[in-house]
Amino acid sequence: MSFSDRLKDLRNSKGLTQQDLADILKVERPTIAGYETKGKQPDYEKLLILSKYFNVSIDWLLGNSDIKVQAEKILDKNNDNEYTIALHNSDGYDADLPPEAREELKEYIEFLKHKYGKSN
Repeated sequence: MSFSDRLKDLRNSKGLTQQDLADILKVERPTIAGYETKGKQPDYEKLLILSKYFNVSIDWLLGNSDIKVQAEKILDKNNDNEYTIALHNSDGYDADLPPEAREELKEYIEFLKHKYGKSN
């Protein structure tokens, strides 16, 4: 699914008009129309606002990942969704990965914990 499709779906799921979203991003309504129909993409600052507003990752928004939730949500041990369970349980989704990939994943998780202040 493309950025355009994902943005339109998110906007519709919140019951927002293009003008509502334009107001949130502090842009003109035709800019939103361009994002949704002409394949235009916002700059990083606008992507960050969209990511936080809709509670999704920038990678997911851009169509680069199927992981919708933000890293902060994944790292929240009180959040028991499937991503958190997988990342905190060595028998989770990484079970099919080779040992070096599992180790790299663990290191990246530790990096994200440190980055977002969630260290043990």
